[in-house]
Amino acid sequence: MTNKYFLSGINIYPIKSLGGISLQSATVEERGLQYDRRWMLVDEQNKFITQRLYSKMALLKVEIINDLLTIKHKQNNLSPLTVQSFPYSTDEINVQIWKDNVTALKYNHDVNDWFAEAIGLKCSLVHMPHYTKRKVNPEFAKNKIVSFTDGYPFLIIGEESLNDLNKRLEKSLPMNRFRPNLVFSGGKPFDEDNWKTIKIGNIIFHSTKSCPRCVITTIDQNTGVKGKEPLKTLSAYREKDNKVMFGMNLVAEGTGTINVGDEIKINVTK
Repeated sequence: MTNKYFLSGINIYPIKSLGGISLQSATVEERGLQYDRRWMLVDEQNKFITQRLYSKMALLKVEIINDLLTIKHKQNNLSPLTVQSFPYSTDEINVQIWKDNVTALKYNHDVNDWFAEAIGLKCSLVHMPHYTKRKVNPEFAKNKIVSFTDGYPFLIIGEESLNDLNKRLEKSLPMNRFRPNLVFSGGKPFDEDNWKTIKIGNIIFHSTKSCPRCVITTIDQNTGVKGKEPLKTLSAYREKDNKVMFGMNLVAEGTGTINVGDEIKINVTK
């Protein structure tokens, strides 16, 4: 293991709780990586839905080409769905995500019917327009906004942290169980726990709080099947305040581009 750290993976999850996309470079925007969780599915009460209750969402993968989103089902023969990145309609609705209520734009019935068939639940696809300003918890980061992520714009996890976990498991798990935006190589397991400020490319990131993990980590992202791991094993050595911690949430200063292979510099403020 080296004392140097390098960005080894970049991932976005355009539609919250659906499949992710791996990138070689990404644009850092005010509310997170470009395209990350700018879309979300809501139920008939306009409340967000995730794999926590609907594990079949794991079977839907997303592609983005020329501002078009294409959603495909990994198992059944549903025809792929392609939609514009911005809804044609200006149908504004108020949607709930955790304790936040924010304005979103709703897609049309044809789009929503496709998702209802794919998941087995009547739901609607919504988009977060640029004028919606959902705030990060000011207790951990002041004057920052975020997309439809659970709470913070970025999540980073070290490869060595996953390696440490996998040594304790009967069957190794892939990083996609934890849905990070940023993955790095080098250092020791859980070095990210102690970082305050890091620099990737020309972008400064600040740590906010460790990421408490939920049942989504127990869902096989290829099959949608739930198990007991890794929460069962993690709870034995990564529990704090009755929550299992794995990964560090971040906010960024400014905007710009980051690339796989960039060195990550620790406690750099300029």
